[in-house]
Amino acid sequence: MKLAFREFGSGQPLIILHGLFGQSDNWNTLAKNFGEKGFRVFTLDQRNHGLSPHSDEWNYEVMAADLKEFIDDHQLQNPILLGHSMGGKTVLFFELNYSGVAQTLIIVDIAARAYEPHHNDVLKALHAVDFNTITTRKEAEALMNTYLTDFGTKQFLLKNIYWKDDISLSGVEVGIKEKQMAWRFNLEAITKNYDNIGIAVPNFTSATETLIINGEKSNYIKEHDKLDFEKRFTNLHFSTILNAGHWVHAEKPKEFYEVVINFLLPH
Repeated sequence: MKLAFREFGSGQPLIILHGLFGQSDNWNTLAKNFGEKGFRVFTLDQRNHGLSPHSDEWNYEVMAADLKEFIDDHQLQNPILLGHSMGGKTVLFFELNYSGVAQTLIIVDIAARAYEPHHNDVLKALHAVDFNTITTRKEAEALMNTYLTDFGTKQFLLKNIYWKDDISLSGVEVGIKEKQMAWRFNLEAITKNYDNIGIAVPNFTSATETLIINGEKSNYIKEHDKLDFEKRFTNLHFSTILNAGHWVHAEKPKEFYEVVINFLLPH
């Protein structure tokens, strides 16, 4: 699949993959900053997200294959792969299936183990929004309030609303174009295949230099997960960002940037 992307800077390729319900523009500011440090940065929309195509097939195998296709199409040599949450698991599956392609891996706040389903309230909130009856983000937020209380989560999800052209069959003239709101992500496919996103990464070993970043307040990476990473990677580094939760890069962007740059460009 040909993925939508944004590009910043020049130099060694650095590919950034967002998490579930995210999109490439979530990373614009950090990508620009990395681009100013001598990297050619690509922020990708993974399939069923952002501006990338929608597909009924959605799992880590196909997302890793999409990433490989992107690297091949752009003839990228020795790329650095950075993935947050679901994007981090895509990177792990990529290393499992295409070892030796990436020069460096940066995995942000996700482990290789299986995770129990924990987005039920989010999915209920998203399905509660009926774009046939609402016309504003405020109305969408009001419907989501029944299921979600966290302001940040709601705003993150609402960023995925856009206006699409819709052909109306009502009115005086058939074919009048009207605007209708919609989700950027493929909610139907994500709901149908949601269990695919929580699976464990099969065991593998790798000599690729790898940095694991976690948020101090997040529970996504635990001590036994670190031991698992140590079994998988022979050239491994850990970094914990203080006072950050799962959204490490959004909550502490300055600290996140410094950790990544100091790792990639050691003094």
